[in-house]
Amino acid sequence: MPSLIPFLAVAGSLIKAGFSLPPTTSTSDQGLDERGLVDGITGTVDDTVGGLIDGDLIGVVGDALHTLQDIGQDASSVGGLGGVVSQLTSIKPTATPSSQEQAMSQVSAVFQASPTPNNIFAAAGRLVADGLTGDDAESILDFIEGTLTGETGENNNNPRNPPTSIYPKAQQDDAPYDLSEDELRGVIYIPPSFQYGREGAPQPLILVPGTGNTGFTTFEGNLIPLLQGSTVADPVWLNIPDYLLNDVQTNAEYVAYAINYISGISNGRDVSVAGWSQGNICAQWAYKYWPSTIDKVTDHVAFSPDYHGTVLADFISLGEPLPPSLLQQQYNSQFIQTLRRDGGDSAYVPTTTIYSGFLDEIVQPQSGTEASAFLLDARNVGASNNEVQKVCAGQPAGTFFTHEGTMYNSLGYYLLIDALTHDGPGDPQRLDLETVCSYYLTPGLDLGDFVVTENTVLVAALALGTYPNPVVNEPRIKSYAKQS
Repeated sequence: MPSLIPFLAVAGSLIKAGFSLPPTTSTSDQGLDERGLVDGITGTVDDTVGGLIDGDLIGVVGDALHTLQDIGQDASSVGGLGGVVSQLTSIKPTATPSSQEQAMSQVSAVFQASPTPNNIFAAAGRLVADGLTGDDAESILDFIEGTLTGETGENNNNPRNPPTSIYPKAQQDDAPYDLSEDELRGVIYIPPSFQYGREGAPQPLILVPGTGNTGFTTFEGNLIPLLQGSTVADPVWLNIPDYLLNDVQTNAEYVAYAINYISGISNGRDVSVAGWSQGNICAQWAYKYWPSTIDKVTDHVAFSPDYHGTVLADFISLGEPLPPSLLQQQYNSQFIQTLRRDGGDSAYVPTTTIYSGFLDEIVQPQSGTEASAFLLDARNVGASNNEVQKVCAGQPAGTFFTHEGTMYNSLGYYLLIDALTHDGPGDPQRLDLETVCSYYLTPGLDLGDFVVTENTVLVAALALGTYPNPVVNEPRIKSYAKQS
């Protein structure tokens, strides 16, 4: 694995979640200046909200923050991941942002502190302490260790049956499922507002979560409130077991089934799919090995995808075994090589990718044509690759955005709308970029949504830290993928 040290040297920009600092002018980095990124990258921090600027908190919170920082990438000094989780859950908020601007300053202050966070648990702890995650770690741990029900549930009752059978196979050349139909159907959460494809209803949209989260925790602060009740999309979401930490090949089964199922119970209407992070490679695997899905999907919109994995997949390992899906998302893992082989590095359906080159704290590389998010278009179905810093260069929507920040980036949202309302993928040339790029946060979202989206970092950290069956080797490739 490539070293994390060069990336961590710029940790001051980690987990900034899509807000830039107040704009100032700087010419200190010619490379950034050429990309139009200098304006809005640096700025002053309001002294009244810099709860952790100097890193001088004392007592339980301060001790825990220092401990998480001191472990670096080796958790043995605190008794492994269990000790790390214990330290994280002892941290309580010491500040509460009262405005978007204040939250922006507090996030930047966390990463202007010295030392800067050098692992995901230290980063999550600093965000919790500054009140930027909405919930403290102890509350999230109770949630993770409890029974998931309702909007986060993975055993939902979906009694409607498609008019034609989709299990065990929707068509003959589909891969076999290892999971039962009850298991596959149960993870689909269909909200009471869903219209089942009735005449005049918006198109069904399947939301696929990212690593360490459920569908609801991923999208409750962004696409769910933006799209529920809209005329553009009618969302459902997948709450895949164990927070998407199990074998990605198994996670992909849920996506393949959901596409056929939601289309089938929606009067046969085609669906669209939107994913965050790992959710996109789950969908790509589904398109590749369950070809019945392809003709049922008009668009796939990918937020911060890692189609080539990431050199930072072990950012959270701390010298410990990892959940299977983390090993599979390493750059050039066996899973990633299999996914990309035989045209898997190209779109199967019209695909719009939205990603941040400055800076995604989880997926790297993530800039230019070498970005892990970048898809080819060998099948000529349409692939639109959109690095927010290039499309919105020098404007608020093109400054600091991180892995989770793309979900409330205004360019990402309007590209999704464009994709769903036109043939083919989203096209930035159809957008009023002067207006679209002028927002830090998508119109319709507020400070509460920002904080809820930031919670995905804390949920992921604790889900990773408490995963019961970590491994040292990635799962074997399924026989159907080897044969193909």
